[in-house]
Amino acid sequence: MATGTNIRTYFHGTWHDGDIPLMHAADHGMWLGSSVFDGARAFDGLCPDLAAHCDRVNRSATALMINPTVSTDDMVAIVRQGLALYPPKSPIYIRPMYWAIESGFSAIVPKQGGETGFAVCLEEIPMSAPDATTTLTTTRFRRPVMESAVVNAKAGCLYPNNARMLAEARAKGFGNALVADAMGNVAESATANAFMVKNGEVFTPIPNGTFLAGITRARHISNLANDGVKVHETVLTFDDFRNADEVFLSGNMSKVTPVTAFDDRQYQVGPVTRRVRELYWDWAATAG
Repeated sequence: MATGTNIRTYFHGTWHDGDIPLMHAADHGMWLGSSVFDGARAFDGLCPDLAAHCDRVNRSATALMINPTVSTDDMVAIVRQGLALYPPKSPIYIRPMYWAIESGFSAIVPKQGGETGFAVCLEEIPMSAPDATTTLTTTRFRRPVMESAVVNAKAGCLYPNNARMLAEARAKGFGNALVADAMGNVAESATANAFMVKNGEVFTPIPNGTFLAGITRARHISNLANDGVKVHETVLTFDDFRNADEVFLSGNMSKVTPVTAFDDRQYQVGPVTRRVRELYWDWAATAG
């Protein structure tokens, strides 16, 4: 079932209305999970960091041993062609994706140089309200490491683990989970990168190969640095987050989501979190 409405799908060289079928039962991506995707956002007539998201889906394909077949520039052009089918300023979630079609060695490995599926799905999904917040709890599930999963790709096969995290958090009455890496330090939330604020400075887990350091995350770090705010990428514990003055999440879908609670620890939506949101929208207005 689709998340959004007014869906349009690019497949086999043309745009189609609706959520059309893409895979065959024997496609490698269908039965062995060799699929990658990325997510960009269009809103208010803007489409910030679109090229970066298109470039990353190609890198993800390579990491999952799938042959990427569409250049970043061509993918950007395809997406913009699709966005032109919507009314101006429509809030659109943009999802380019690849999957392997042919099997290679022992059927398990995607055939190297084999046929690759490619599609772009556009869904109309409203941006989160400016006052939207979430709450966090811990989860027994952890982020995998490179030796056990393809954590350097935005791969569909990684998301059942995220789903377990979210389901556990919601069963406990919280909106999301703050997740540990293999060493027990904070990696990210179940759906987005995590930031905390202490004494006016911003801290975020250092990329250690267990999670994707997001494109929007990087944009926040750059915007804050340009605004004179110190940002530290470092090892952080759950207690660091409990002792923080502010906590917020960063992801493509909502850009900035303030956190109002971590288990029984309560937070206000503070001035730094509000400033991060202002900086992002100001930057997006100039970057397009």
